[in-house]
Amino acid sequence: MPLTTIDPTAALVVVDLQKGIVSALTDDTSVTTAVQQATHLAAEFRRHGLPVVLVNVTGRAPGRTDSPARVRIDTGTSANTTAPPAGWADLIDELDVQPTDHLITKRRRSAFHDTGLDTLLRDLGVTQVVLTGVATSSGVESTARSAVDHGYHVVLATDAMGDPDPEAHRHSVERIFPKLGETATTAEVVSMVEATR
Repeated sequence: MPLTTIDPTAALVVVDLQKGIVSALTDDTSVTTAVQQATHLAAEFRRHGLPVVLVNVTGRAPGRTDSPARVRIDTGTSANTTAPPAGWADLIDELDVQPTDHLITKRRRSAFHDTGLDTLLRDLGVTQVVLTGVATSSGVESTARSAVDHGYHVVLATDAMGDPDPEAHRHSVERIFPKLGETATTAEVVSMVEATR
């Protein structure tokens, strides 16, 4: 569903744009584009006095999967004891973190799971979230599903997210996201924000 409106209190939620992940995907043009567009959205949300939430990840679910992790992360269990390198979870410089930004650290795919994100958004009066980040089919999709379950209007800025697997990105954007919320480009979101401010 295309973007119909921006709620009076919408928040931008940027998922996993951190040094350890982005630097591992520097050859991926979708990730490079996602960084540029997410950075632009963050600047526009700040300019209009809307909340910007920057999410990083420091862990992963302890269960075994058939797909090996691209980066091993310490989950705090004996099953996975390799710690990431220093600075791995630091947000990328391009995001230009500001004192008004809200920082959330997650240990699972969804930015809502076992974090204070829902409480933060409700305290701010947020009714709509605009999602960006990496990876489209993992952290972004999981966060979008949780946002819907928590009762938020969801907007997915599809050109401000990337995935090292182009087919997984396409599947999320074309098949999953239309069931979870409204999809839009960065330019469409910015235009709508400007029109409602």
